[in-house]
Amino acid sequence: MPDPKSRFRTTETGAIPCPGGTLKFLTVKSPALAARGDLSVYIPRQAEGRAGVPVVVLLHGVYGSHWIWASSAKAHLSLQQMIDSGEIPPMILAMPSDGLWGDGSAYLAHHGQDFESWIVDDVPHAVSEATGNSLDSPHFIGGLSMGGFGAMRLGARHPQRFRGFSGHSSITHTDQMPLFVEEPPESYPRASTLEAILENRETLAPFRFDCGVDDLLIEHNRSLAASLTDAGLRFTYEEFPGGHEWPYWEEHVRKTFRFFANLV
Repeated sequence: MPDPKSRFRTTETGAIPCPGGTLKFLTVKSPALAARGDLSVYIPRQAEGRAGVPVVVLLHGVYGSHWIWASSAKAHLSLQQMIDSGEIPPMILAMPSDGLWGDGSAYLAHHGQDFESWIVDDVPHAVSEATGNSLDSPHFIGGLSMGGFGAMRLGARHPQRFRGFSGHSSITHTDQMPLFVEEPPESYPRASTLEAILENRETLAPFRFDCGVDDLLIEHNRSLAASLTDAGLRFTYEEFPGGHEWPYWEEHVRKTFRFFANLV
């Protein structure tokens, strides 16, 4: 039966114990999607029963869903190792689906569904309800490829929600979506990370991004970094060996965790 105290008409949950914490799976009836939305949430043992724990939202790329950051990059295990070693404070990891439209929603509002509001509004509420963590706790957002586009655009547009943002191998404009998806370009509203960042330059949270030197998106990321530099903005941009591939993201997501830890 629906819980009148919940933001969501229905919520289904499951959990898998992991070394050091718990990986929860949630399906909620999302107001933004007018449909069900999925997310995986990792709660390290050091965060259990606590309020005000920082939350890191990680967005996936095309083709994937909520499970892929944990399954293909072992992001939750890296987070736990870094917490256990004292390198970063306890943080909750939220890994939502993109809404599962086509090959990728780009985390934009279109076709009668608000994939942006799903991430910015519904996901934090779902995490809070599932963990008991405060909705007002510090939130950060990162992602890879299409998820990097989403993280950087939404991070720039919603500083009241996200205290920092980070992108790996990021798409920088919806014009690049056809490199990956079969949906025609006109399926997406035209949007760019540069435009979002410049439009919100007075309220920007700290941000970083990186890309592999063999990535098909490397020149787009270099162009974005050059434009931001020309605009006089402060940010961190790094390049590393590697391509558009899971071993790269498994290694470098740790930089995102460190970056966010320094902002807590």
